[in-house]
This record gives sequence, C-alpha cells and structure tokens, in this order.
Amino acid sequence: MSGDSSNPIIVRESPASSSVPRVKPSPKPKLIRVPFEYTPSDDGTDENLLILFHGLGDTHIPFARLGKQLKLPQTATLALRAPDQIPYLYEQAFQWYESFDPLGEMIKHPNPTSAYNLLHNVFKHLTEDCQWPPDRVHLFGFAQGGSVATEFALKWWSAELEKQRQAQLKPVDGEGGDASSDYVPRPLGSIVTIAGALLEYPTLKTPCPTPLLAFHRPSSEQTLLLDKSLRDFKKAFSSVSVVSFPKEEGMPRSREEWEPIMRFWSEKLSRRQVEGLYEVMSGTTPIPR
Repeated sequence: MSGDSSNPIIVRESPASSSVPRVKPSPKPKLIRVPFEYTPSDDGTDENLLILFHGLGDTHIPFARLGKQLKLPQTATLALRAPDQIPYLYEQAFQWYESFDPLGEMIKHPNPTSAYNLLHNVFKHLTEDCQWPPDRVHLFGFAQGGSVATEFALKWWSAELEKQRQAQLKPVDGEGGDASSDYVPRPLGSIVTIAGALLEYPTLKTPCPTPLLAFHRPSSEQTLLLDKSLRDFKKAFSSVSVVSFPKEEGMPRSREEWEPIMRFWSEKLSRRQVEGLYEVMSGTTPIPR
C-alpha cells in the first residue's frame, strides 16, 4: 500500500454535536454476540463507523486487517464474524445463514432471518450504547456478506418508515397526528457490496436513500451480479452506482479496482470539525492493492 496525492479523500463536514462524543465507546462482546474486531480511528476522531462483512466460508480476521489498512479519515472499523460454522468442515469457515442442504448442495432460496436478528441486536447496541448515529454507519460486504449488508439496510429503512407512520398516527391533544410529532426516518450512511446481490425481491414503496455502490465482474461466474440483481438494487435504493471489472475474481485487488470505492467513500464519509479548523483531508489515504 502507498499514498498517492492523485487519489484524494475529501470528506464532507459533519455538523458539530455536543451530544455525540468524538471518541465512541468500544462495542461489548456480550452484546455483539459474535466474535469481532473493533479498531478506533487512527486520527482519534470516531466520526464514521465502517462495518465489514466477510463472505461465505471465511472469517472476520482478514476483513479486520483490511479495515486497518484502509486508514479512512475519522473512521473506526468493525469486522464481524458470521454466526454459524459451515457443517462438516473442520477449518474456520463461517456462514451468515444456513447455506447448504444435508447433501451439501447450495440452498437456492435461503432464509437469512437469523442474520437479520443478529444485526438488529448489533445495531441496537451501536446506536444506543455506543452512540453511533445511523447515518454515520457505513457497510462493506463481500458476496454473502454483501447480500446480508444490503438486505439489512433495507430492513433498517423499513423499520424507520414504520416508526414514522406510527408517529403520524399518534394523537396530539386528543386529535389526529400532527406534523410536529413526525418521526424523521434515519437511513444508514452508505453501502459497498462486492458481488453480493439482494436475497429477496424489494417491496418498499419508498426506496431506501442510503447510497449504494455495487462492484461486480461480468465475466466471472463466482462474482457475477446478474442484470436482474442490478435492477433490484435500483428498485430498492434511490442512489445506486455500479462499477464493473471483468477480470480476476473475488475482492478488489489492484489500485485501479479500489479507486472507485475510495472515491465513493470520499463522497459519503463525514468529517467532524476539530478545534475550529476547516481543513481538507487529501492525499494521505492509501488505496489497498
């Protein structure tokens, strides 16, 4: 890895808020409920949280290492391990939900509810106990991890819309709902999915405003995102960017492949004003290769 001033990271200023601490509390293992690795921001300001989801048959360890290597400004990282070990395998290989039938064949229509329930508890802890605003939480997932990340963001948004609906129905002074009682839905910060498609057909009437970057390799069977999957993304999310690299397989590897992801983060990450200074953060963030 190396720095390159031709690939700057410029993050948008975050409104100052005395109610949100600059350094966030570390997540507690008993509340996360799965193994994880949390790393505070290198620069001492935890304004953003990047959560990393590994793919099928992997662990959180290489993704924790990736999070540290990224060195995104004012960004802490949290690499989560999937909850279930793949049956009949003795190595450390995990899955976010049951993926194989008793004969070892891939399940065509898996039930990811267990993953959603896990993440519901994780996000409750992060937003309430660790004081992370939802719009400062960003997701990065590979393959099955990308599918879980995108699906959970939609579940989160759907729950936020329901809270808004309930607030509007709540009586005010014995009358019907009033605009002053409206709940403002809180989307997550952003999502990067590497070859991870949606698992369910999107049915939201109001698309999720969380910006999504979908990275895929049209020439690779392993990491192919079909046209239907891309259409589903555009139905479910109001802001979708797609990048394609028809070579190699798996995770982005080269500077060229990481560049659009880093550019996406440069547009979506927030920056807290420190000691009254308005400084441009550029030319210091390396791009993995």
